[in-house]
Amino acid sequence: MTTRDLDTALDAPPVSGPQRSLWSDAWIRLRRNRAAVASGILLIVLGIASIVGPTLTPHAYDTVYPQYVRVPASLEPYPRAERIVPAFERALARARVVVGEVEVDGETVRAPVSAEGGLDPRLPRYLDRSDLFGAARLVDVAPDGTSGVLEADVQRLRFLFGTDANGRDLFSRTLVAVRISLAIGLLASLVALVIGVTYGAVAGYAGGRVDAVMMRFVDVLYALPFIFFVILLVVFFGRNFVLIFLAVGAIEWLDMARIVRGQTLSLKRQEFVQAAEALGVEASGILRRHIVPNTLGPVVVYLTLLVPKVILLESFLSFLGLGVQEPLTSLGVLISEGAANMQGAPWMLVFPAATLIAILFALNFLGDGLRDALDPKDR
Repeated sequence: MTTRDLDTALDAPPVSGPQRSLWSDAWIRLRRNRAAVASGILLIVLGIASIVGPTLTPHAYDTVYPQYVRVPASLEPYPRAERIVPAFERALARARVVVGEVEVDGETVRAPVSAEGGLDPRLPRYLDRSDLFGAARLVDVAPDGTSGVLEADVQRLRFLFGTDANGRDLFSRTLVAVRISLAIGLLASLVALVIGVTYGAVAGYAGGRVDAVMMRFVDVLYALPFIFFVILLVVFFGRNFVLIFLAVGAIEWLDMARIVRGQTLSLKRQEFVQAAEALGVEASGILRRHIVPNTLGPVVVYLTLLVPKVILLESFLSFLGLGVQEPLTSLGVLISEGAANMQGAPWMLVFPAATLIAILFALNFLGDGLRDALDPKDR
């Protein structure tokens, strides 16, 4: 390379690609974390299933089947074939007819019947009185009326997760519980996020007396009993769980505010914040563009831990009769009911607990991935 070429290269403007924002850079790094992406997909699938699933399942979450109380989870339909045949024979025990071999074909049961004096046209009523059979009828009756085939419909139901102590489908109730628990957790956590981040950032950046007064107010709220606060809301607004868990979020923001305040106290001494102040940037702009984005790492991690905390808090309030009321349910309520029936019906505990564990693991992995993606030190 000649001296002239070197001078030309030095005088040329630097070549730079398009500048990426904090959010676009965080999204690129988040996609590289397979555990976080898989966890996000799992949470999205559970969320969609909890919204759409209850409308597609054959059983409503509040439908009671008295004949199927605490039946185990199974891919085979209920009632089983070995129960249908004896029930068919018992229903016709007093009918004074000879019953042949009973056949079960899907949702239809049939058997040849005969009587020396002729078949009574009222014979199907013996089956209609049973809880298992319906729409009984005589078909293929012989010309002399002494023999024929007795058919009846039998409702065969599948319970993928079994049923609970009241005979309700546990699969449908688990889907509804995921919807309620996630909605409650996200609603309360978003309230805590908005209030806590704003309050903590303002207190930490303002400092001095303003910080002291704001944090003493937080200490006063810490001293108030949470249950007393919830009871007051129930008295004034009724048992509306949306208002109750807005109140949960309005209390849980206290920890969020302390975390953000601590981060803000260290960030406001950094060079980039002092440079923005020297350039005359307003305090709101510094908080919005410099302070808050740099606190998102620990905030997101705490937020992912706050969602399961709120879910567990909801189960405690529901136990006291202040949370979700029947026939609605939540994961906390299902786990509580499953623990009470663990010895005789372990599936009542296994499936809701496994669902909650999957949600907790997904939230933890997603929180770790978001923390790494939003950490400005890793850019």
